[in-house]
Amino acid sequence: MANVLVAMSGGVDSSMAAALLVEQGHDVTGVHLKMADTPSGIPGKGCCTLDDARDARRVADLLGIPYYVWGFADAFHERVVDDFVAEYAAGRTPNPCIRCNERVKYTALMARARAAGFDRLATGHHVRLSTDEDGTVRLFRPVDEGKDQTYVLYMASQDQLRHSAFPVGGMPKSELREMAAERGLVTASKPDSTDICFIPSGNTAAFLGARIGRRPGRLVDHDGTELGEHDGAFAFTVGQRRGLGLSGMPEPRFVTAIEGDTVTVGRRQDLEVAALTATDVSWTVAPPTPGEEGLTVRVRYHGDRLPVAVEVAGDVMDVAFTGVRPSGVAPGQAVVVYRGEECVGGGTIAATVR
Repeated sequence: MANVLVAMSGGVDSSMAAALLVEQGHDVTGVHLKMADTPSGIPGKGCCTLDDARDARRVADLLGIPYYVWGFADAFHERVVDDFVAEYAAGRTPNPCIRCNERVKYTALMARARAAGFDRLATGHHVRLSTDEDGTVRLFRPVDEGKDQTYVLYMASQDQLRHSAFPVGGMPKSELREMAAERGLVTASKPDSTDICFIPSGNTAAFLGARIGRRPGRLVDHDGTELGEHDGAFAFTVGQRRGLGLSGMPEPRFVTAIEGDTVTVGRRQDLEVAALTATDVSWTVAPPTPGEEGLTVRVRYHGDRLPVAVEVAGDVMDVAFTGVRPSGVAPGQAVVVYRGEECVGGGTIAATVR
């Protein structure tokens, strides 16, 4: 049996992760990460409110395990929130959930858990692990494909995976809720978190505007025609249709590119991406080999996996879509590579070819 630290967000998944490990006979300790001062009572903000910390404590008390709250607010603000603002200010579209896992919730917590003497870090992520005879640990999609979270853990290293546990990845979410209710866990029917936890209002443009300030720029059509001005490119995302302030156009316009303070719009077909380049790539296992077939990628958290050809050179990856071409892909987002059901790695989109 192992000495396991369980990250307890206050949701049903991490609650059941702790419960299952206790029932398996492990020495379990629960920890809640205080990362953002999000007000209580706001639906969809699970993991960062005082209510969430209280729920996690109630579950830990019921399970009879030690429970602590660790302050990660400074690291979260510096590595996730500040990065979020800086990326938008640079015209990119970041994914804060990936940054949080990469820099705080998984990676930083894993380092602290190991330093504190724990054998493993367990979380409620919906992923599965498998270990080969030679000790290689592989990261797979979960049983409940609709809850797949491999997208936010593509950066996990072999050393990290060897010291990880993901107890809920082999069960559908509906079954987990039933199991939680049977055990009397207060989180059994708690809704999933869906929004950015550090923006309680849900108004991303207002949040960014207060931190970046007014930065007027041009709004141009796909052929270079000047259409007007805007107060800040941070208020736009690639693929956006509503809120552009355009009327009388012969067909709908979508944001197709953001370069500096210039926002370009175009037709729906102008959103299609034929290829992309990613940087800062990392691999859970061996990277794709030249000419390897059967690879797919995902360019959105819950997007479809699309067939591709991949070429890797150091920490740079070129991806060419060989079937369906995605739309609305923006620099700053993640591209995650799959070999069948296995997540093998990914990187940050740096440029696209339309």
